[in-house]
Amino acid sequence: MTAPESAAPSSLKIYFRLLSYVKPYIGIFLLSIVGFIIFASTQPMLAGILKYFVDGLSNPEAVLFPTVPYLKDLQLLQAVPLLIVLIAAWQGLGSYLGNYFLAKVSLGLVHDLRVELFNKLLVLPNRYFDNHNSGHLISRITFNVTMVTGAATDAIKVVIREGLTVVFLFIYLLWMNWKLTLVMLAILPLIALMVGSASKKFRKQSKKIQVAMGDVTHVASETIQGYRVVRSFGGEQYEQERFAKASQSNTDKQLRMTKTGAVYTPMLQLVIYSAMAVLMFLVLFLRGDATAGDLVAYITAAGLLPKPIRQLSEVSSTIQKGVAAADSIFEQLDVEPEVDTGTIERDRVSGRLEVRNLSFAYPGSERSVLNDINFTAEPGQMIALVGRSGSGKSTLAGLIPRFYQHEHGEILLDGIEVEDYRLRNLRKHIAQVTQHVTLFNDTVANNIAYGDLAGAPRADIEAAAADAYAKEFIEQLPQGLDTEVGENGVLLSGGQRQRLAIARALLKNAPLLILDEATSALDTESERHIQAALDQVMKGRTTLVIAHRLSTIEKADLILVMDQGRIVERGTHQQLLAENGFYARLHAMGLDEPSKADIT
Repeated sequence: MTAPESAAPSSLKIYFRLLSYVKPYIGIFLLSIVGFIIFASTQPMLAGILKYFVDGLSNPEAVLFPTVPYLKDLQLLQAVPLLIVLIAAWQGLGSYLGNYFLAKVSLGLVHDLRVELFNKLLVLPNRYFDNHNSGHLISRITFNVTMVTGAATDAIKVVIREGLTVVFLFIYLLWMNWKLTLVMLAILPLIALMVGSASKKFRKQSKKIQVAMGDVTHVASETIQGYRVVRSFGGEQYEQERFAKASQSNTDKQLRMTKTGAVYTPMLQLVIYSAMAVLMFLVLFLRGDATAGDLVAYITAAGLLPKPIRQLSEVSSTIQKGVAAADSIFEQLDVEPEVDTGTIERDRVSGRLEVRNLSFAYPGSERSVLNDINFTAEPGQMIALVGRSGSGKSTLAGLIPRFYQHEHGEILLDGIEVEDYRLRNLRKHIAQVTQHVTLFNDTVANNIAYGDLAGAPRADIEAAAADAYAKEFIEQLPQGLDTEVGENGVLLSGGQRQRLAIARALLKNAPLLILDEATSALDTESERHIQAALDQVMKGRTTLVIAHRLSTIEKADLILVMDQGRIVERGTHQQLLAENGFYARLHAMGLDEPSKADIT
């Protein structure tokens, strides 16, 4: 956080940036301001009417507009009630214009901000998701944007409407008695000091509230997603305590902010009403030749001031909540998107993959995950990566579609460095299936034909499903391909979800196929069927397989054995067994039994 002295300018800068989102709505925004000007102008009018009412008590037949044609015979008796109705109607028009059109602006602003925030998530680099939990990211789109709504709607409305009301009332008071009004102005520096001090506290506390709210969302999200594990291992009590702790932390911080407001508002009211007491004393002491109506109108106008001033001071907490929320939102919006400096686009590639002297360490870490990796995969070849957990296999697979940027060495696809391809075009040539299948709460067909594949012919979807040996179980679903699979495919078994993911990769028909433990969730029979399908689909495609089952890799053209980020052995299945080295030891431990040799 910045130093205290720079907090106020920083808040102002953030708020002005937030208001820059109003530009597309500038027309209706100005219309809402006109409405609030109309509303604010009625406040001194109401005070002025009291002057004529009090004067009319002693002389109701007096004429209000003696020099105005058609109105010169209008007596106070008729004029005062008529003017009150007209002022009320004028105030109602201003209130409607101000409230409705400002709400339209603010809701549009929040929608734009929420959409921009979500769209930004889609282009952020992988490392951003590694460093930020999903609960806090979701909280920004939901809770933080709601806080911005307060700053954009309620705060702007109060600042404009009540601010203009204060301005109009002060002009009216200066016009009636400028000397007395200057006495009131003497308290403004004290009010400004109190508002500034409270604003810093409100923003600091609001940031803490938002972090705490992110923790609540995070715990709830984890528990919902992992409910099977929670129930299987009796974690209900632990999760209850964890959620209660996160929620209590949020409650305590909210209460602390409420306490600050509860102390601050009465103190401000005391200052304002003390000034009013001094003013009333001076009015009574220095009444001079003013009429009773003049004095009542002046006191009434002055009495209307505390309410808008108090509302202006209270809006500070709403604005600071919005500023703190906007700060976290802009922080995410300002993150550099995935690096995409490539310029080359190819309609189709042959799939020749070459890795030269590749080394890699994750951003912010000094430990090298990959060291001097070299291999070549010709089109149609199958390359298998095996090794113990943490040996760098999945990292290597993730560097090919540029989920992370490598700095040392080269990865060449058809002789062109992957960095030189445009990101979208590069990933178009790569199909990937991992052991952690992601399905969306949509139909089976839409999950297979997802993203760039949307709109694929129904026959192609059915063919992909058949090749992935998913057709049999799909036909047994209530609506077949049009059956919704639930959140992340919860209504399907692990093997069924995996087969849909493979069908998606088959439909993509990319020349480079990456299978990261793609058959790990399948039963033996399903795996045998899919292995036959994969054997067929691998023809003419470069395939990189990360697997722990012997049956998956024994047909590989080249097996790369990895350990601690290095390739320690390479060769075919038979060659590596004959060498009786690292691979042979893995095989002896039960390479085809995941429970005995986890080499993810």
